[in-house]
Amino acid sequence: MSLELHLSGKTAIITGGSAGIGLATAKALYSESVNVVVAARNQEKLEQAVIDIQSLPNTNAKIIGISADLTKAEDVEKVVSTTLEQFGKIDILINNAGSAKAGSFLELSDEAFLDAWNLKLLGYIRLVRAVVPHLKNQRDGRIVNIIGGAGRTPRPNFLPGGTTNAALLNFTRGISKELAQDNIRINAISPGLTDTERAKTLAEQNAQSLGISVEEYKAQAVKAIPLGKIVKPEEIAALALFLVSDLASSITGAEIQVDGGSTPGV
Repeated sequence: MSLELHLSGKTAIITGGSAGIGLATAKALYSESVNVVVAARNQEKLEQAVIDIQSLPNTNAKIIGISADLTKAEDVEKVVSTTLEQFGKIDILINNAGSAKAGSFLELSDEAFLDAWNLKLLGYIRLVRAVVPHLKNQRDGRIVNIIGGAGRTPRPNFLPGGTTNAALLNFTRGISKELAQDNIRINAISPGLTDTERAKTLAEQNAQSLGISVEEYKAQAVKAIPLGKIVKPEEIAALALFLVSDLASSITGAEIQVDGGSTPGV
């Protein structure tokens, strides 16, 4: 049995799509002949991402980049309205934009928490709110929230991110029942330590707060992973494609962890 995703012709919005998991997912969707809208704050990285995606084998799909700061409600509306103007519909939303500062709790200001909540938590919520009316009209929609293991297993040096992720898990599960009435599925993927630029920045911040070298911190982190390896962005992208395909038509309100077996408990 071959796994046919049947995504050709659909339109997807990917936030934080200029690097890491977002870029890997944008490339994977484009390769499945999905029209891709990449939203990101960094204009230079955004333009390069579009070039990289366009360089993939021609699939008759289209790719556009939209510069957007998802802490601003007007930019969220811009992403959605531009997508509709260009493609006439929205089928898939991949929420991936977000960052949070790592560090010792007593060294973190209110702004460290507020920045994380405003960009990732409210950014995801804003995007879901903005696309759902259009998904309801076509009685079909697929949403994936890229969250993170710290929402389930808090880490003392990553509380802004952990509190954000925990809230997003609550939101994803809670809203799934309401959206299911209109055949809209929403699921979460929680990656563990993943090979991205963002992970490198977090490693530097964590190492500094612990008073150890970055190399020591990375060695400890990998040692704590039962499979003993860092997740590749392409692994998250592959799972996202499955979740937005009809192969996962009965899965909603779920969280899937991709962390090499790191998460303790159930």
